[in-house]
Amino acid sequence: MAPETPAEPEPMPAPAVILVQPQLAENVGTTARAMHNCGLGDLRLVEPREDWLGDKAVAAASGADAVLRAARAYPTTAAAVADLHRVLATTARRRDMVKPLTTPRQAAQTLGGVIAAGHRAGVLFGPERAGLGNDDVALADAIIEVPLNPAYRSLNLAQAVLLVGYEWFQAHGGPFDMAPPASDSPPATQADLDNLHHHLFRELEDCGFLRSEEKRPGMKRNIRNIFQRAGLSVQEVRTLHGIVKELRHGRR
Repeated sequence: MAPETPAEPEPMPAPAVILVQPQLAENVGTTARAMHNCGLGDLRLVEPREDWLGDKAVAAASGADAVLRAARAYPTTAAAVADLHRVLATTARRRDMVKPLTTPRQAAQTLGGVIAAGHRAGVLFGPERAGLGNDDVALADAIIEVPLNPAYRSLNLAQAVLLVGYEWFQAHGGPFDMAPPASDSPPATQADLDNLHHHLFRELEDCGFLRSEEKRPGMKRNIRNIFQRAGLSVQEVRTLHGIVKELRHGRR
């Protein structure tokens, strides 16, 4: 009997991404790609102008087809957010509305608290050309502003989604393993390093680098410290032995 294919892990609870009147299928596709990068899967489209399952959107999604297939269309923004308990709106223009302001990083914490409490949340993103209208922003509890160059804050749709999604994933998608890949070669022992030091010091003395009797002990300690900090593997020590050996041949 063939082994069963392991089931994909359940997606973590996450905020919905609501695109209001997206104009181009390609932009919906690249948004889906940005969402999938950040563990977001609930895509809601308000009056999309083009088919979000068409060839252009699928090609732009670059493998994030599942997000597109799961997307739902709504006739109005109010309908798209009707089941949500907390809604944030992304805009660089405050439109003279008195609403709390937050950054994507702060919003990730806020949304995380809402979702952890068992409630639903979402983020509104406006049309490519003009952004969210007043009536759309009025539906939001707070406004997300991305702290960017005040002289130029223009972002395309997928960029805006990626910025918000990235902060969400950094706050709630971990833990992340930032350790470098394990080497096939074991770490060098102190004996390995000592042999390398002696080999190198012999050559440095022969070429005159350690000519100063007074400075020689300190210079040797400094060289030792360089290699001690490097965390060398056995293979790397062998390579350094070979380099030192070849440098001697080059002087002949």
